[in-house]
Amino acid sequence: MKNNIIDILSVGEVLVDFIGHQSGVQIKNTRDYHRYLGGSPTNVAMNSARLGLKAVIVSTVGNDGFGKYIFKKLEEEGVITCYINTIENKPTSVIFISRSEDTPEFIPFREADSFITEDQIASGLLQRTKIFHTTCFALSKNPAQTTILKKAEEAFNLGCKLSIDFNYSDKIWDSKIDALKVIKAYCKFNPLVKISEDDMFRLFGENLPHREIFDFFHSEGVETICLTLGSKGVKLSQKGEDIIQLPAIKIEKVMDTTGAGDAFWSGFLFAYTKKKPMRECLEVALQLAALKLQNVGRLPDNIDMLSELQ
Repeated sequence: MKNNIIDILSVGEVLVDFIGHQSGVQIKNTRDYHRYLGGSPTNVAMNSARLGLKAVIVSTVGNDGFGKYIFKKLEEEGVITCYINTIENKPTSVIFISRSEDTPEFIPFREADSFITEDQIASGLLQRTKIFHTTCFALSKNPAQTTILKKAEEAFNLGCKLSIDFNYSDKIWDSKIDALKVIKAYCKFNPLVKISEDDMFRLFGENLPHREIFDFFHSEGVETICLTLGSKGVKLSQKGEDIIQLPAIKIEKVMDTTGAGDAFWSGFLFAYTKKKPMRECLEVALQLAALKLQNVGRLPDNIDMLSELQ
């Protein structure tokens, strides 16, 4: 039975990212784009598989060329894809993204990704799962929202550890009030939370003191919150413990920030599954984020990620 254990069950959007070829320009001035496999849960699943974990993704694509491209790329990385649904009446979702050293501009064209249904996540799958991971993006539309909240509760009751990247954006939610309700509903299951300063500014409309951000999530039932600070590093708050703060790893040139947060969280969850202390989880996370920042798109195929983390 041990061989059937799933380290990471990643539930949410699988997309095709079109990242601008020209660096440091807005989408309106971008001349051409390069295609990459994307979606935050997808990146976490791929990175986890490359780190030697057993990773499953639950998502939905259209019956089209982009959907076939997604299956091919995920299978090449060793991600288990049998829980990805293919639907006929919606195309695969795509996002156009500016290439930037800061938070990139993006335009989403969402279709198939939000059609995640309960029959894709059986109880037997949850019983074998260590970490149930999702995103604020995935929770922004139904039926995925209803499915994820229901299955998150089931996973929690089965003893699974939950995780979420609160990658909030006004572009993907119809209402900030609705977003807060859904965020609070997920927080009841005490997930490992990853947030960024940008996420929090977009959600609350102001630059809140870090202590207030941590207190908000702790008051909603979350024990562990990881706040990423871009070039300033990271802070982690555990209820009743001193805050841990670590600097970012200095790199000579930032090539692309898209997916850096996903790389960070992949490293954190990898170390967490190995029962490492929180400080060490952060150190691994920062290493993987630094590696990603030096490459355009996702982490490159020609590196041994485990060796890089030594």
